[in-house]
Amino acid sequence: MSQSEVVYDIVIAGGGTAGCIIAGRLAAADPSLKILVIEAGPPTLDDVLHTQPARYLYHLRPDSTTVKFNVGKPSPHVAGRSIIVPCGQCVGGGSSVNFTMYTRAAASDYQDWKIVYGNSGWGFDDLLPLLRKCETYEVAPNKDSHGYNGPLKVSYGGLYSNVGKDFLDVAGKYDKTRGTTDDPNSLLEINAYGRWQKWIDGTTGKRSDTAHHYLYNQGHNTNLHVKTGYRVKRIIFEGTRAVGVEYVPNARFNPDISPEPVVARASKLVVLSAGTFGSPAILERSGIGGANVLKNAGVEQRVDLPGVGENYQDHQVIFAPFCASEDSQTLDEIVRSEPDAIDKWTVQWAKDGQGLMASNALDAGVKIRPSPAELAVIGPDFAARWKEYFADAPDKPIMWLGPISVFTGDPSIAPARKYFGIGYFVEYPASIGHVHITSGDDVDAPADFDPAYLSGAGDLAILNYGYKRAREFARRMPAYRGEFAPMHPSFPEGSKVACRMDTKPVSVDEPDLEYTPEEEKAIEEYTRRIVGTAWHSLGTCSMKPRDKGGVVDSKLNVYGVEGLKVADMSIAPGNVSANTYSTAVLIGEKAAVIIAEALGISGV
Repeated sequence: MSQSEVVYDIVIAGGGTAGCIIAGRLAAADPSLKILVIEAGPPTLDDVLHTQPARYLYHLRPDSTTVKFNVGKPSPHVAGRSIIVPCGQCVGGGSSVNFTMYTRAAASDYQDWKIVYGNSGWGFDDLLPLLRKCETYEVAPNKDSHGYNGPLKVSYGGLYSNVGKDFLDVAGKYDKTRGTTDDPNSLLEINAYGRWQKWIDGTTGKRSDTAHHYLYNQGHNTNLHVKTGYRVKRIIFEGTRAVGVEYVPNARFNPDISPEPVVARASKLVVLSAGTFGSPAILERSGIGGANVLKNAGVEQRVDLPGVGENYQDHQVIFAPFCASEDSQTLDEIVRSEPDAIDKWTVQWAKDGQGLMASNALDAGVKIRPSPAELAVIGPDFAARWKEYFADAPDKPIMWLGPISVFTGDPSIAPARKYFGIGYFVEYPASIGHVHITSGDDVDAPADFDPAYLSGAGDLAILNYGYKRAREFARRMPAYRGEFAPMHPSFPEGSKVACRMDTKPVSVDEPDLEYTPEEEKAIEEYTRRIVGTAWHSLGTCSMKPRDKGGVVDSKLNVYGVEGLKVADMSIAPGNVSANTYSTAVLIGEKAAVIIAEALGISGV
């Protein structure tokens, strides 16, 4: 493409999860449409670091080229730390680098989008057909809430680890207040332990990303263009109508290309699909946002829309690590890139799509809705939040908890051995943050980003409770060989609950550990010191009424302008009790339908 202006029908800013779906669905329905997708990161076509599910932690290394690390403000709520939140920056976005954990929201989450936030067409009944449309559910036949003809495959992956089996075995004997389920992601059932599904093709063992299953499979279409290694700087307007974008090379991938902006014009529509961090930044650099934010960044205001960049939410997570027995089936050797392990499991993966390379190490779990007795243990800090948000919504859990058969912390502090973790995250955090630009001209300027972790009432209490539950499960599992102490609470010297790295499991009927007030304080300090991101950022271009902080309407139109839509997780008005991939796919599918209807295109 030359530096001169080129005209397309549709320009999509961002080739992530939703962007790939929108481009792919529209291109397949009308191959004559001239579509440009501009992606800030690199291509991912047939790259085993993306298609092999077990390689996901590779993308979190400090010098990663496939994610962008967003650095938050230091906060006393997290022991003075700056929370760092990665987001996918490559073709496919999060779908190309995530944990492939198949998790779907509660039905009431989408009902809230329709009823509470006033978005016609976004209720559960409206969206269920699209949740079915996107998937081929290989786990079991004839499940009403699942689909069987979609582009994304859902299976149990290539190996059911003994760590996952241990967890479910312990759950059935230790927690007799909850049962089991053969589908923990039915959209309707929670509070039951189950084997966890994965966005992995059960036959090929490959990751079910949107890059390969919506976009790259349209490679024969010469009207579909994907431009990688470029960042959209701002939207071009004629009057109130968006008519194109200005974009610049990402110096990380195109260091020798002139930094001068390039213009791509859109005769029909501009779509922002740059994610929870990228989409509000493009709007603000284009003069759409709050007056003070734009003034401080040196941008002339075009539309007063103070909701841009607000309502930031993320699932706050901890993976408490434990030492594992030598016979545990874990991903540690693959994550450490040990050649023998890589070769062994790649050979099997290529042969039959099975084995550890076709695994994500997440084999079991539960969405916990607490009993009255458990609520009493969680404590009064969560009581008001429970009454306000959860009590009348029986399908809403407060926390996910489950095992992961790999070490997920800083590998430089962990001896080379086998590990497993028990992860737990807050499903609906009360903590609400923001992300805004600090420069209208420099796309690389650090953002004003406050993730606000643990600032909302009850979030800390849930995670403190999660640690105690995680430890009780872990120490009963046959794989358990003690806590990895550097990533556990620093209990007082001589404590009866001190962490040890060289111990064996206890019996299932062993009494729970009891913590003194001083030990409870150590758990709280641990939570503040360790809590991190689940990569589940959303909400910064919320689909709400304009006078309630909204940025887009129910047709994804940006308020105050024409010819401009936003379609990614930033439009979520409220949180979902799930990893966000499923909802990002849903938003992409819904956006494709909305755009097709607006343009008179059939067959989407």
